[in-house]
Amino acid sequence: MKISEVKAYPLSFRVSDAGQVRLGIGRTVKRDTVVVKVRSDDGLIGWGEAHHGRAPGAVANLVNTTLSHLVTGMDATDIVGVWDRVYRMQLASHGMGAAAAIGLSGIDMALWDLRAKAVGWPLYRLLGGRSKAVTAYAGGISLGFQPPAELANEALGLVERGYRALKLRVGDSWRADVERVRAVREAVGDAVELLVDANTNYTVEDVRHAMPAYDELRVGWLEEPFPPHDARSYRTAATYGRTPLAAGENHYTRFEFQRLLEDGAVTILQPDLSKTGGITEGLRIAAMASASKLRINPHTSATGLNMAATLHFLASIDNGGYYEADASVENLFRDQLTTRAGEVDRNGQVRPPEGPGLGVEIDEAFIASHPVIDGPGYV
Repeated sequence: MKISEVKAYPLSFRVSDAGQVRLGIGRTVKRDTVVVKVRSDDGLIGWGEAHHGRAPGAVANLVNTTLSHLVTGMDATDIVGVWDRVYRMQLASHGMGAAAAIGLSGIDMALWDLRAKAVGWPLYRLLGGRSKAVTAYAGGISLGFQPPAELANEALGLVERGYRALKLRVGDSWRADVERVRAVREAVGDAVELLVDANTNYTVEDVRHAMPAYDELRVGWLEEPFPPHDARSYRTAATYGRTPLAAGENHYTRFEFQRLLEDGAVTILQPDLSKTGGITEGLRIAAMASASKLRINPHTSATGLNMAATLHFLASIDNGGYYEADASVENLFRDQLTTRAGEVDRNGQVRPPEGPGLGVEIDEAFIASHPVIDGPGYV
């Protein structure tokens, strides 16, 4: 079974006023993604998601003009071999680095989808896992910068739907952040886990001021206070309190995660299967973390493809943590591009899909009707 075609599709949709959320990196005005289709010479098709990288057209073009040529004709079941070829020809020398890791992620995910379809199994079974309930937290583009009372009401609505963990957006001013977190804690009580995400918009001084309050309010983690390359800032901030630091959605491949493990400041690891190198690399990162007794709490991306892949992944590793469920008010990539990857139950848990491969279906008419929209997704 050979790879006969690799095709990437950059997609976008405008976000309505009601669906816009303000967070540390700006206000959402559109959503982007890149969907990757891999066809074998015997007619099987696999689908994957590459993160948009805030440049969906560029990511898709890299896949279509370079990465596809590197892997077409290779054995479609030799996923490790495909990964290694792209690594050697793009990431290791004179290549595009992060963009190549993102593009490779979509190809890798599509190949796993194709391989599991070939044997008629849900992906978790092919990966050596089993169907099990995974605890979810309410994430995605939601719970942003709002007046504290409004944010508390949104949080209460999610708790009523079954969530027992919520991720709040911080990275505004540290005082406003603490006020919002305190309002939500008072509204939902002590039984709900609160997590916070600064989207790289904090300074070391912000963390020094905010950390005592996060400790007091029993925040489960402070996610990405700084950009991924600010290793010294992470090491310093880790000394300011008990709240664990989280990062990983903007770290690419196991080699960058090795640095996180060596530094020791970040103890909540969050690879994104559409960015870090796909499912193949996610499994390697999980194994590295397992040796240090650290759990994996993946970041999820825009579409049901990544969401399904993440559920299968978490059902297949021994150190899986939370599943980031998309609580966005408006996400056509979740609701229309694919069938739903999984529903959070009244106990705040979700199971991986049971169909062959990733277990979600693609609406190719949606792909045709939602071409890429140029410009930034956040303003």
